[in-house]
Order: sequence, then structure tokens, then C-alpha cells
Amino acid sequence: MFCKDLCTALNIPYTNIDIQLLKMSNIEENSRKSRYHSLSSNLEKDEILCTAHHQNDQAETLLLQLFRGCGVAGLAAMPKSKPFGKGTHYRPMLNIGKSAILKYAKNNHLSWVEDDSNMDKNFRRNFLRLDIIPKLETVYKNLTLTLLRSAKHQSEALHLIQDLAKIDIKKNQIISGNQLDVKCLMQLEPYRIKNIMRYHLSVLNFLAPSDKIMQQMLGLLSAKEDANPLVNWGNFEMRRYKNKLYFIDTQMTKNKENCPYHDEFKNTAHFSIRYRNEAQRIKLPGKTHSQSLKKVLQEAGIPPWERNTLKMYYIENELRAMERIGYMQDD
Repeated sequence: MFCKDLCTALNIPYTNIDIQLLKMSNIEENSRKSRYHSLSSNLEKDEILCTAHHQNDQAETLLLQLFRGCGVAGLAAMPKSKPFGKGTHYRPMLNIGKSAILKYAKNNHLSWVEDDSNMDKNFRRNFLRLDIIPKLETVYKNLTLTLLRSAKHQSEALHLIQDLAKIDIKKNQIISGNQLDVKCLMQLEPYRIKNIMRYHLSVLNFLAPSDKIMQQMLGLLSAKEDANPLVNWGNFEMRRYKNKLYFIDTQMTKNKENCPYHDEFKNTAHFSIRYRNEAQRIKLPGKTHSQSLKKVLQEAGIPPWERNTLKMYYIENELRAMERIGYMQDD
């Protein structure tokens, strides 16, 4: 392998990541998502992933986003630096044109590998690069620089609308933890509500929803208070519970840190972990009678979709404590 041999020759650590594509309907998009997911998962704290995106890549990205009907965030194209996994994704060559890079490589006798798939026009980016952009350049001089200027304008506009979202969030006390307060949101105009949601999702590093999904999210705001509505897109969900909006990444690994009750009991003889049963009752400290576990979880404000995953800690078949609830009453 070219990369492996080059790293070996330069005494640079080399890692190979295999990617499996489960959905083949859009191999270009799914390959990109899988590639970045793998890279972000392997990036440690304070590490920086550098990629060789250049000016021409930026121009192509702007056009692709435009043809997809993207908004300001999409048209701002690729940022030079952004948080990525536990580290940072940095594009140091984003302000350099492809021709300048090729000229440097040739003048310095550098070797590289051309990916055969780069000539496949069935991929939209290749179609733009090989057919559309060359034709546009015959009419619009300095097309790449013009597109880069547009991307810069959109990037500045993105910062402005994100600043507006921050102002609205702070002024109206909309965020509590990672949840959004429905009543506070409903005081604003729909376009400002959507702006807050888009900003919040970007902070969470969630996939941006389509206009159709965003309209479903707005509709969820007016659902009955006792309802448990859900909107999902890709691997992501937005749920409403007790006047709060919850945002969930269904593929995110649950926090593996043990709760203090688990740490206390885990080395005890006859220790076991179980999960709640229907119509189960428990007895909390200070209570004279047992209570419905369902009622206890409701009063603790634990959303319904999280209740079946809470660990219950038993010693010799006696429930001693429960995750996020606490100790049980000794018999």
C-alpha cells in the first residue's frame, strides 16, 4: 500500500481503518459519513486531524450544497477548523488552489496516487468537477474565487444567525441542561424557533434535519402535555416530555461510568443487576408504604424511553438501590 510504505519510509505511525457500507443507495454520501465517523471515533483529546481539502474542493462543496437546497450553514461550505470527536478537524490547505498544489508536488518530485473513482461521473462531485465547472469557467472567469467569496459571505451570515440564537436562548432561558423549554420557545416566531433548533443541533454535532423534518419538529411543540411524541431522522431523535424537548443520538454508546450504588455493591456476594418489571413496587427510605415504581420514575422526571434501561442492584434477591433513584428502605 502506498500510504503504508510511505509512512514506514518516513518512520510515521500508520493506522488502517476498514469501513463497511451497510446502505448502498448513495454510496458517495454513505462512504463520506462512514469515513468521518470512523476518524472521529479514533481521534483522542487534543489530537488534530488534518485533511488536504483545497480551494477547488470548497467551490465544489458550495455548488453541491446549493443544488441540494441547503441553507446558510450548508452554503458556508467547509470551515478551516472545527471540533471533531474529542479533537479538532483542521484543513490547512483550504486557501490554496489545486493547481498550486500540483505545481509544488511536481517541482519537488513528490509521488502520489490517483483514485480511479475520481473519474466516475456517476458521483455528483466528479460530475461537477469534470463536466459542469469547466463549462462554467468558460463564461465566468475566476469562478473558484467567486464561489469562495460567496462561501465566506455565507460563513459570516452563519455566525450572525448563531449569535441571534444565543441571544434568544439566554434572554428567554430556553436551555436547561441539553433540553429546550417548550413554553419559552413558543414565545418566539417560528423562524427564530427553527434557528434555535438548528443551532442547538449543531452544538450537539447532530445531522441537520431537512425542511420536512423541521416542520414536524415545530408541530411537536404544540402536542398535548401528556403526549410522548417523537420525530426521528437518520440516527437522531427529538422527543417531548413534560414541556421539555430531548435530543437523542440513538447510536451513541451509553455512558459506561458506573453509578455510585454500583461501585458500592459490585464486589458483594450474591450481587446481581436487573431491570424493572411491569407493575413493580419499591420502598424508598422514609416511606411507610411501598410505591409504584412507575410513579417514582415519573416524579423523578425520568423520561419514559429511559426507564427500562435503569439498573436495579440486588443482593441475595433483595433490591438495595436503583440507578438515578437511590437506596431502598431496609426491611
